[in-house]
Amino acid sequence: MRRTRGAIAVTVATGALLVAASPTSSAAPVAAPPVTAAGSILIDGTSGATLASKDADTQRQMASTTKIMTAQVVMRTPDLNYDQKVTIKQEYADYVVREGASSAHLKVGATATVRQLLYGLMLPSGCDAAYALADTFGKGATTQARTADFIAQMNAKAKALGMTKTVYDSFDGISPTGNNLTTARDLAKLTKYAMSGVAFPKIVAATTYSTGGTSTDATWGNSNLLIRERPTGYAYPGATGVKTGTGTAAGKCLVYSATRNGKTVIGVLLNDEERYADAMKLMDWALGSTAGSGAALQRGNTDPIPDVLD
Repeated sequence: MRRTRGAIAVTVATGALLVAASPTSSAAPVAAPPVTAAGSILIDGTSGATLASKDADTQRQMASTTKIMTAQVVMRTPDLNYDQKVTIKQEYADYVVREGASSAHLKVGATATVRQLLYGLMLPSGCDAAYALADTFGKGATTQARTADFIAQMNAKAKALGMTKTVYDSFDGISPTGNNLTTARDLAKLTKYAMSGVAFPKIVAATTYSTGGTSTDATWGNSNLLIRERPTGYAYPGATGVKTGTGTAAGKCLVYSATRNGKTVIGVLLNDEERYADAMKLMDWALGSTAGSGAALQRGNTDPIPDVLD
């Protein structure tokens, strides 16, 4: 989402991810490991049952995790044509520069397909891609009217899904009023719905995607370090998504999912400086540790994996 200056690094301290027992073991169950997130939840990806939570019903800013809903409004459009062409406007590029926003670096004048824009939205967290999609799938005579209508569609979708404490004022998470709010529980509910689709799980699980000349980048890399291959990511075993987000008010956010040992979990961490460490230890707790899981991916202070501004 909106970028801040300076390097960001994630450090997983030695031993921090080790847990005595997990819900998958035969030993007596133990409490979920603590997290530094202001709000968090971990749910069963099949049943939706809550496995662990912390202040999961308090409204908070969500940064670029907003783009999960952006994608759903587009992808649930009846008779959606993923090959529909969208011309990239100068105002999309001007917007990301003006806001200092994360970008897919779309070329002005290029014609991108809806499919390409969805990858540009979810992998590099492109606010320019979000703008292009909102302008295309909103209704109205002007760009302002169309983006406002698109945001209204986002709010209608949230209501339909029972996300009672969620409100959007933004198509990408850059909130003009500070009223772009959700809860960890609502965001997990949305993500479970999103992951029930066919195309969305494929997009968010991709490590890279060719831009096909629509961007100044040859390929987009996934901002989710659980998905990204080592040494620039954790390549967490069984990770299947989903979305990162960072903002001044929101802090660092992460929506994540994984399937391992025949079980799927979906988690949300809002305002969490240790989002990856917390996600991995919660998944190890719920799914059982395995070779290459969080415990095996510990890094010392001398070798942190750089976080991605998103």
